[in-house]
Amino acid sequence: MLESFPKRSSDRPLDEAALHPDPIAQFGKWYDEAVAAQLPMAHALVLATVTKDGKPSARVVLLKDYGPRGFVFYTNYNSPKAQDLSKNPSAALVFYWTELERQVRIEGAVEKISEEESDRYFRARPRDSQISAAASEQSEVIGSREELERRAGEIEQRYQGRAVPRPLFWGGYTLKPTEIEFWQGRSARLHDRFLYMLQPDGKWVIKRLQP
Repeated sequence: MLESFPKRSSDRPLDEAALHPDPIAQFGKWYDEAVAAQLPMAHALVLATVTKDGKPSARVVLLKDYGPRGFVFYTNYNSPKAQDLSKNPSAALVFYWTELERQVRIEGAVEKISEEESDRYFRARPRDSQISAAASEQSEVIGSREELERRAGEIEQRYQGRAVPRPLFWGGYTLKPTEIEFWQGRSARLHDRFLYMLQPDGKWVIKRLQP
């Protein structure tokens, strides 16, 4: 039997009256609280994509920015996730902060950010991260660890004493949300759930969901 039933350390009610009418602002409030609580990898999220044939795939990536335009993450544009998005530019994100018993689910359309913004972010990365991004053909088969390290060494030597340019196959995406759900764990599994749904006029409607 895998399931256990730990006693909840606290019971945090989530009332509609306390919700911000803008889900991005509400997300920011929860995200800031997760960071303030020093939760490990508070910016980690699950990104789910689907192929044109309907095959789902999920993996963990890192949130790098968010705001009115959406949620930004970076990846290799030749990776499986990028191939999925090129054919089916819809995706879902999930944040889960265990210690706060909170989950945020986000769905929407995804598009590439500008090359200029990808360049700025790439320049801000640690040099080792720049080199690894340039060296890795993400998700492709490789014969050995030594081969990967050799590639990284060659790139490091090639750009010794100067900046590593952003590879054209690497950059960012923005997910523009159409639905955002906030889930707050409660006692007796009577959790609080609120779904924000974007309307054609650009306004958000909030609905309470059953747990």
